[in-house]
Amino acid sequence: MPSTTKEKFEYWLVAAVARILGAVPRAWARGFAGLLAFAVYHLLGRLRRVGQTNLALALPDISRQERKRILRNEYRYLGWQLVEFCRMPNYTLENTRGWIRTEGLDYYLAARAREKGVLVLTGHLGAWELSALYHSLLGYRMGMVIRRLDNRLLDDYVNGIRSMHGNQVLHKDDFARGLLTAMRAGDTVGILMDTNMTPPQGAFVNFFGKSACTATGLAHVARKTGAAVLPGFMLWEEMEQRYVLHFGPQLQMPHTEDVEADILSGTQLCTAELEKWIRRYPEQWLWIHRRWKTRPAGEPGIY
Repeated sequence: MPSTTKEKFEYWLVAAVARILGAVPRAWARGFAGLLAFAVYHLLGRLRRVGQTNLALALPDISRQERKRILRNEYRYLGWQLVEFCRMPNYTLENTRGWIRTEGLDYYLAARAREKGVLVLTGHLGAWELSALYHSLLGYRMGMVIRRLDNRLLDDYVNGIRSMHGNQVLHKDDFARGLLTAMRAGDTVGILMDTNMTPPQGAFVNFFGKSACTATGLAHVARKTGAAVLPGFMLWEEMEQRYVLHFGPQLQMPHTEDVEADILSGTQLCTAELEKWIRRYPEQWLWIHRRWKTRPAGEPGIY
């Protein structure tokens, strides 16, 4: 179907902003993004309230002021990620060398050498879009499981940037087949596993001490193919003033005769790993997502 006037306007607006942020010096672009994040924090009260609710739920032992500080800094990091995404078409391995490095890359290379495929467990933590691009700049192409944008023009534009340097987009509405094919070919796929789901695509596991409906697809595919599962996150290190692409050790996914139990415990294992990284970098996680929206039967809603 032809694009609507609204879709075209949104596309040209986003493309214009991206072109400007991609052309001005990086420090200026970050400064503008910081002002934008400050405005969004104060103007969009609904998102701010979701973030405050999530922080009180997940980190009840810290003060209200500390939760407020974490939430405000989250907006700053989101603004920075916007800048990085707009500038990604210009990035090369050489011009990013001074402000991005890797840590734990040997974990990934060892998993890749098994030739059974690699599932990178990740989430909306740090600069997840930049993470996938830098992965390809290192020469290790990867697939990404994403949700289609409602605006088709923007969807094509964003995925065109994501797919630079050989990366591949796998859409959530038909990702199972693509995941299995990728694992059998020994490829790498990154999966954002920290969003709210609904049954039967998700199962309830413990996340920050509260039941959270969580995608089980990664555990299913890992069990079926024997693919390696390991965490991977692009995080801003304040002391170094640069991003670090972190890889953690391979997770030992369960494999017994009880398939359903394996899927549930594998999903819990991955969720616990995500929680561990979020606790280390709380300011860089997407607290404004309604992560605990789906509730077990009979339990009242949170939001």
